[in-house]
Amino acid sequence: MEFFQYANQEMMVSMLGVLDDFERALKEIAKNGNPADLQGVELIYQKFKNKLTEKGLKTMEVKAGDSFDVDFHEAITQIPAPSEDLKGKIVDVIETGYTLNDKVIRFAKVVTGN
Repeated sequence: MEFFQYANQEMMVSMLGVLDDFERALKEIAKNGNPADLQGVELIYQKFKNKLTEKGLKTMEVKAGDSFDVDFHEAITQIPAPSEDLKGKIVDVIETGYTLNDKVIRFAKVVTGN
């Protein structure tokens, strides 16, 4: 059984880049494309993401202002905190993190304030 879980994890990790590409495409189409294209790509993205979710993939909910947690976040850089309340907190999320069956398979890449 462990072999199948590992194989599933490997496949899921390889699909994360595709999810990232979809998210970048959606942002770009929202800025420069037409609404019909955006709707079509969103539909495909949601179907794909739902299939991965059915297999146990979960998106980490991380946003600016959250406390930095080394168990879930990877700080790729630190910047001067834009406000006092953001010192030691997440200022920006650069890359989405994911868990598979409650195990981190990709840490959220974040910028922290100092």
